[in-house]
Amino acid sequence: MVIIGGGHVGLSFALLLAHHGIDSVLVEQSVYPTISPDDDTARTQYLDSRNTALSRRTVQIYERIGLWQSLQSHACRIDSVHISELGSFGRAVLDKKAEGVESFGQVMENAWLGRQLLLAAKANAHITLHDDAKVVNITQDATSASVSVEQAGRAFVLSAPLVVACDGSQSPSRALLGIGTSTHDYNQVGIVGVVQTDKPHQHIGIEKFSEVGPLAVLPLTDGRGDGADDSTAGFRRSVVFICPKGEEARYLQDDEFFLATLQQVFGDDAGRFVQAGRRGAYPLTKILADRQVVGRCVVMGNAAHTLHPVAGQGFNLCLRDADTLAAMLAHEKRQAQAAGKTADLGDYQKLRAYEQARQKDQQRVIKFCDTVVGSFTSKNPVMKFARNVGLIAFDKIPGIKPMVAAYAMGLKS
Repeated sequence: MVIIGGGHVGLSFALLLAHHGIDSVLVEQSVYPTISPDDDTARTQYLDSRNTALSRRTVQIYERIGLWQSLQSHACRIDSVHISELGSFGRAVLDKKAEGVESFGQVMENAWLGRQLLLAAKANAHITLHDDAKVVNITQDATSASVSVEQAGRAFVLSAPLVVACDGSQSPSRALLGIGTSTHDYNQVGIVGVVQTDKPHQHIGIEKFSEVGPLAVLPLTDGRGDGADDSTAGFRRSVVFICPKGEEARYLQDDEFFLATLQQVFGDDAGRFVQAGRRGAYPLTKILADRQVVGRCVVMGNAAHTLHPVAGQGFNLCLRDADTLAAMLAHEKRQAQAAGKTADLGDYQKLRAYEQARQKDQQRVIKFCDTVVGSFTSKNPVMKFARNVGLIAFDKIPGIKPMVAAYAMGLKS
């Protein structure tokens, strides 16, 4: 099998396949850094990192393939989530004890996740890596798909029964396959980074909704401990801040202004914001592929669906896709072996079955993101009153929280 795109989704998919004994060749356009398991793993960029909230289902997937043990030192669990609307009366709390779960998920530096995925892939005999390699063409026939690659001045072709493209929201592979997209520009920019507060996070995530969009601070591990217990609950927090497009420059360049804005938004809930690290700005656009299967080729990850970051569902949805396809391919391989045959992992009807199997979960998450963004950005006073009543109802009516929590953790799809 050929995988195009060696980011977090592509590497994870390759490792999932390897767990089932399926070989893959992964092609990545960027140059991978030279790393070693013996490298210093200290948090050298204490306030300068992007982060991802991993759902409970995502953690379970990494546990199953034996990767979580190397990841967990930089993972900080979320024990409760406090949800409210800025300047309004509505408020709700999700608590792990009340819902009977170990946690609602874990927050981790993207750099650490990527480092461990790459180390695992390099050490796995089922995975062959080609970095600094550009895909220039994809062709298909009745029995295989072929990927034309340029690398370091040489050209070569990789052929396999199946090609899976995980090469990002602007996916060149998606264009080569002739797959169109539907897009929606939110006219917003997501500003992400890390801040320090004078109050320990106590494993609490705080989400505020505003007329601009969702704003969140999530717990992170500190410079000394892994955040696994109260004694190492640190003062470092991941921030997702949404602003209108065109207004991001001051939030990026002026630390005092950024910290003061966060203080105004979150009040005393997180304590006092005392230091901000380097921040990144990302225009927010929903991009949905018109199709996810063409012949013997599948698009996955942000190439299939790039979503608004509200509730941190994007990467977790991508990993559920990868897990489902890997499991289906493994099942086909076992069935063929039992019959003394060679499995055709690129069979179009089987790939279409995967696409259809994932539609319910994908559409549910897409609808949820659009509903939250649309309802909480409305300035209509009737809508504002209704959503605050809705938050109170969510907090008080029995039976609602467990259902929502299960979906948020990826345990129901």
